Amino acid sequence: VKMPSLAAMALSWRKIKHDLKSELTEASATGAVLSIVAGVFMLYLVVSQIGEYRTLKSETLVMLDHYSHMNGGGMDDEDTLQINFNFSFPHLSCEYASVDATNFMGTHDAGIAARVSKIHLDKMGRQLGPHSDRKETKHSTDETAHDGEIKSVSLTTDNFELERRKHDIVIVNFFTPWCHWCQKLEPVWEKAAAKMSETHPGDERLILAKVDCTSDKAESLCTTHKIDAFPTIMVFRRDDPNGKELERYHGERTVDAIVGWSNELMKQIKSEVPKSRVIDANKDGEKDSHNGVGCMVAGMLHVQKAPGGIIVQAISEGHEFNWATMDVSHSVNHLSFGPFLSETAWVVMPPDIAQAVGSLDDKKFTSEDRVPTTHEHMVKVVKNLVEMPPSWGIAPVEAHGYVVHSNKIQRFAEVPTVRINYDILPIIVHVKATYESAYHFLTQLCAIIGGVFTVAGIVAATLEGGIASLTQKDSLGKLG
Repeated sequence: VKMPSLAAMALSWRKIKHDLKSELTEASATGAVLSIVAGVFMLYLVVSQIGEYRTLKSETLVMLDHYSHMNGGGMDDEDTLQINFNFSFPHLSCEYASVDATNFMGTHDAGIAARVSKIHLDKMGRQLGPHSDRKETKHSTDETAHDGEIKSVSLTTDNFELERRKHDIVIVNFFTPWCHWCQKLEPVWEKAAAKMSETHPGDERLILAKVDCTSDKAESLCTTHKIDAFPTIMVFRRDDPNGKELERYHGERTVDAIVGWSNELMKQIKSEVPKSRVIDANKDGEKDSHNGVGCMVAGMLHVQKAPGGIIVQAISEGHEFNWATMDVSHSVNHLSFGPFLSETAWVVMPPDIAQAVGSLDDKKFTSEDRVPTTHEHMVKVVKNLVEMPPSWGIAPVEAHGYVVHSNKIQRFAEVPTVRINYDILPIIVHVKATYESAYHFLTQLCAIIGGVFTVAGIVAATLEGGIASLTQKDSLGKLG
């Protein structure tokens, strides 16, 4: 093959240089339009890529949670879970409300550590004050039958309102003959009524009365006043309007205690002391009566990371319960698992996880009137780990979300309860939030610039070639 001479090569270079110069310097309508389109398209891609570079991206992984291990023969913090709860019961007295934790083996008191508080609520749900459980409720064990004149008044629907309007204060013992605790209270009540009559002879401004809730003539009274525990001692004041919340006696069931408390009410009638519905007759720091009709139960439990449950129910060592009228309708003000989250954690958490942390919050569950109803909430708990970019300087956030299915069960001859049955799933949902790397951003930027120029060149060459071909055919008269 004959090599081109230097002169031929120089001539070819000058021709290429001339053509290239004309391509770069000579303007054309097609080139101008393509340049504008390519510039606008490139600017759009660059701006979009910058926005993509500054957008936070998340990656979700599901992995096994290896929490089941022992530390020196005992459980460490990784083997327990904190449960936070706050429930409002508009018809359950704080005196009876009890919280119990169970595990999948049926063991009660399964909470390793517990802190529970109760607050009295009025019928509108307003907080009245904290409730303190009595250290010990004393019951008279050696009371013989009252052999004197019966001073307590038997009330029925026929004479109830008449007696209530006749006296300033009527203290009523709602009882049933089959109730063990009512049977123990009966002689004490009669002796207390007799002693009050002796202490205040001829003064009928305050009387002690009784209502047999099994009597056809009095059963409706017990229903009207929502008597769900026996015995129940309530105070009816003449100057109270209908519908007014009534205080209940929760003190010792001895003659001296009942008489001492009744005398405090008599002092209020005589205006010797200010009127009050909360009375501590013997000044021992334990309230003998209060007027709360409902209860807010709140607290925190530490339980094993195993299936279990929380049971809220009525329990008392001095009452028999009427399961037909017991109402455990409730509002879930808050229910969550794990440590309380900081404000920063709530801000950085994805919305779906934040909503799952308190899936039951602000939900209400009601029972049908005079139908014993147990409420069950089946909860599946999942641990979420949210990790933010290192540049934020925020530690990974642990949040336990849950899904719940609620159900009503109507069981007769059984005291209604509220059960939260939980199952802690052994998985972790790991959400990792990151920004696009600078290396990837610069690579994409170079690809955009190079790609737009390449595509624009191909389009320009195609258009100009097509136009030149059509022009040549037209000059030769081949286009008709």
